Amino acid sequence: MNKQQFIETVASKLGSTIAEAAKSVNAVLDVIQSSLKAGEKIVLTGFGQFEARSRAARTGVNPATGKSIKIPACKVPAFKAGKGLKDAVNKK
Repeated sequence: MNKQQFIETVASKLGSTIAEAAKSVNAVLDVIQSSLKAGEKIVLTGFGQFEARSRAARTGVNPATGKSIKIPACKVPAFKAGKGLKDAVNKK
């Protein structure tokens, strides 16, 4: 499912227009993005948690040339599924 299909599904579940659903979905994504950028963790009980994790600097290999390169330290977004989401996915 891509973003447009997701927005359409949200609109049908809410009984609203696609434009209203798009505003809502984009607002949620903006809040998640800005919170992670600020170093905050977002916990949605029963669904999961979003957080920014630190990745240490390391040495890698350029696959095209085979030369060693230095990869700088950075932060990466991470999601950990909650029990409710895991149970819903595994429910038969």
